[in-house]
Amino acid sequence: MVFEIPEGLHPDLYPLAWLVGTWRGKGRGEYPGIEPFEFAQEVSFNHDGRPFLNYFSRSWIIDEKGEIIRPAASEVGYWRPKENGVLEVLLSHNTGISEGWIGVVQGPKIQLAMDQGYSSPTAKIVTAGSRLYGLVEGELFFAYDMAAQGQTLQSHIWSSLERQTKETHA
Repeated sequence: MVFEIPEGLHPDLYPLAWLVGTWRGKGRGEYPGIEPFEFAQEVSFNHDGRPFLNYFSRSWIIDEKGEIIRPAASEVGYWRPKENGVLEVLLSHNTGISEGWIGVVQGPKIQLAMDQGYSSPTAKIVTAGSRLYGLVEGELFFAYDMAAQGQTLQSHIWSSLERQTKETHA
């Protein structure tokens, strides 16, 4: 499959062009105090011609057969590339958390570190985070390490997502 720069993409977004589209797949998660779990995930990156990507991710807890048990986390945000491969990411979660991330784009690999976070009065406190996104054998690999609720930075979730060739609208 030949990759093409999406039509109307702002030139500042060319280093992130490989992300544009919808990705779906499955992942696993664990963290102290919760049982290990499996989830299905859908991630979308799109643009409107301005120099940022719109981002949306949603997930569902699934059973061992891949059947959905219940909705899980969702997040929305903006990915803002800057000079010299620097990337600023703003995310808000359905759990009452908003975060600022800073990182670097190195070809089909993106590493982010949480810069600042805000938790609403009833949300858990996340004190640190690290995210990795990469194109691995044509799939979007994602890993998130988190420090929350008095725990040190450690692995939390990871997934592998396939690019969807046709957009479906519900």
